[in-house]
Amino acid sequence: MKPHLKRTRCLLLTCALALGLSACSRQDTKPEVATPAPWVRMVVLESASSGQLVLSGTVRARHETPLSFQIGGRVLARHVEAGQSVQAGQLLFSLDPRDVAATEQAAAAQLAAAEAALTTAQRELERQRQLVAQGFVSAQTLDRFELAQRDALSRLDVARSGSSQARNARGYTELRAARAGVITEVMVEAGQVVSPGQGLATLAQAGEREIEVYLPSAPPASQQGRVEGADGQSQAVQLREVTGAADPVSRTWRARYRLDAGHQPEAWPLGSVVRLVLGQPGTAQSSQAQQVPLGALDERADGPRLWRVVNGKVESVSVKVIELGASHARIQSPLAVGDKVVALGTHRLSPGMAVRELAP
Repeated sequence: MKPHLKRTRCLLLTCALALGLSACSRQDTKPEVATPAPWVRMVVLESASSGQLVLSGTVRARHETPLSFQIGGRVLARHVEAGQSVQAGQLLFSLDPRDVAATEQAAAAQLAAAEAALTTAQRELERQRQLVAQGFVSAQTLDRFELAQRDALSRLDVARSGSSQARNARGYTELRAARAGVITEVMVEAGQVVSPGQGLATLAQAGEREIEVYLPSAPPASQQGRVEGADGQSQAVQLREVTGAADPVSRTWRARYRLDAGHQPEAWPLGSVVRLVLGQPGTAQSSQAQQVPLGALDERADGPRLWRVVNGKVESVSVKVIELGASHARIQSPLAVGDKVVALGTHRLSPGMAVRELAP
C-alpha cells in the first residue's frame, strides 16, 4: 500500500473514533418544568360580636330527692305513680311488716326478761345485805351479788335499745313524703324485694326551679342570662353549679342555672324544654371575638393558628380558641374582621410556602 493512502486511512479512523466518543459523552438533558404554586381557598374573618350562646334546657326542681327505705324487705304496696303530685306526709310505699313485727315481739320479750332478771338481782342483793347485818354471812359475799346486779342492769339497757330499734323499724316499713312535690320517676313495683338504700322513686320538691343545660365548654361563657318559655315569658337566670369534668361521651359540661327569686314555680312546669340565652351583646370580650370555619384552624404542635397569604406566600398567625361549634369556631386573633385566611388544607402548609389564592 502506498504511504499516503495509509496515512489517509489512519486519519479517517481517528476522526470516526473521536466522533463516537463525543456522542457517548453527550447526556440527554430535558428542560426543567416549573411546578406551579398550589391553589388555596380563602375565607373572610367574620365578627362574632353578638356574644350570645343559645341552648336548649330543661326545667328541673332545685331539690330532687331519691327515695328509699332504711330497711330491706318486700314491697307490699305502691301508692304513687310517676308524675303525681304529693303532699308532705303522704304515704308513698309500704313494706311487708310481718318480719318486722316478729322482731319487735322478740325484742319486747327480751326486755321483759331483762327487767325480771334485774328485779331478782336487786331482791337477792337486798337479802344478802340483811344477812350481813345480822352476821350470818361475811361482807365479802356482797361483792358477788352487787356484780350480778350491775350485769342485770347492763342487760336491761341492751334490751331497751333493741326494743327501741324494733319499734323504729316498724315505722320504717312505711315511706312517706318528707316534703310536697312531684314524683318524677318510680323504679319499683309491688312484690319486689328491695335492700336498704335502694332507690325507689325521685321526688322533685315544690318551690325553686332551675334550668339544666349541657355547655360546650367550661367554664361557661357567661354566668348570667335569661330563659325563654314556649309561651313567650322570659326570666333572668344565674349560674349555680357546673360539673367539674366533661361527660365522657358527649364531651359537654352539665350546668344548673337558677331562676331569680321572683319567679312563679307553676309558670315553669317540670320537664318542659326552654330556650336559654347566655351572655349579653356588646360586651368587651365579645366585641373582639371572630368566627372562622373549623377547617381554617390548624392545631399542630405550635398551638391553634390561622394561615394568611402575604406577597404570594403563607405565614401563620397564632390565635386563641374561645369556643368550638358544630361548623365554626369563635376565636381571638391579631387579625381584623374582613381579613382573608386559608380555609382548607391548613395541615399541608408550611411557613414561606408559595401559593395562589382562590377568591372566598
